[in-house]
Amino acid sequence: MLDLSYISVKTEMSDEIEMKVLVLGGTGFIGRHVVRALRQSGHEIVIGTRAPTGSLKRLPEDLRGTPSLETHLERLLTPQAWRPLVAGFDIVVNCVGILRPRWGETYDRVHRVAPAALADACTSAGIGRLVHVSALGLDEESASGFIRSKHAGERELLRRRLDAVIVRPSLLDGAGGFGACWLRQVARWPVHFVPAGAKHIAPLDVEDLALAIAKLCEAPPRAEVRVVELGGADTRTMREHLAALRRLAHGRPAHVIEVPTVLARLVSHVCDLLHVTPFSFGHLLLMRRDNVPARNELAELLGRAPRAVGLARAGWSRSAPELRSAARALP
Repeated sequence: MLDLSYISVKTEMSDEIEMKVLVLGGTGFIGRHVVRALRQSGHEIVIGTRAPTGSLKRLPEDLRGTPSLETHLERLLTPQAWRPLVAGFDIVVNCVGILRPRWGETYDRVHRVAPAALADACTSAGIGRLVHVSALGLDEESASGFIRSKHAGERELLRRRLDAVIVRPSLLDGAGGFGACWLRQVARWPVHFVPAGAKHIAPLDVEDLALAIAKLCEAPPRAEVRVVELGGADTRTMREHLAALRRLAHGRPAHVIEVPTVLARLVSHVCDLLHVTPFSFGHLLLMRRDNVPARNELAELLGRAPRAVGLARAGWSRSAPELRSAARALP
């Protein structure tokens, strides 16, 4: 059970900032929502991003004035490199991850070496807490370098003694996500191509994830690394998830074709080679394992039920005007 009570230094009549938080990857899909959730809770936020000028311009208007630091995780490979960047912060949230290697950004540098060095820098600089966003379903013996490196990054944190939280979300849905928007577009197709052997997922709304991370930042100190697994209220197959997304905009179900494993694997490698679509070999392998929390702590952190993702089967009966209205709301 998480202890979520904490003493706020903020009063009803005071504008005092509770914490100063560095959000690495704060212009990305998860990061920007974390920034908003923390700001709405009254915290002072600084965004860590590779290209502050260009990235901040692409943020929603309410976030564009957020202070920023230029950070390149592929270069920040020692505690000494991190210390000047993290000095003065109470909390560091690491939302950085790469789908595919590019230039000097390798899986090992970004997912393992840099987070390990960051953890050591946080310890020596007296940072109150490190929150590290990871993923469910990782395996150190995976054939995917993406999955192995993410697992190795978790292992580096778990063997250290510091106040840190490893957050493992299931599949995310929401505005502004490369994968989330792509899945919603695919869901509109009249035919759904689903890899054979795809297991279960527990899709969650990215805003719920962001709020949960904000709550974890505010939780009382603990001198240990802990793991928090998060998922939505429903457990589904990928076929069921695409159908639930389709119901947001269409009144008829799609035809489903199961793609043989060999063909799905070939397509994933082509996507990796050409750097097109968020479908990758790593994600194909993740789909072949249940991507569901062992103990889902999302509702406990939120203090309410998670938001629904897509529509339940009853949604097929919605009227045409309702369907058009829902389609206009899609990201």
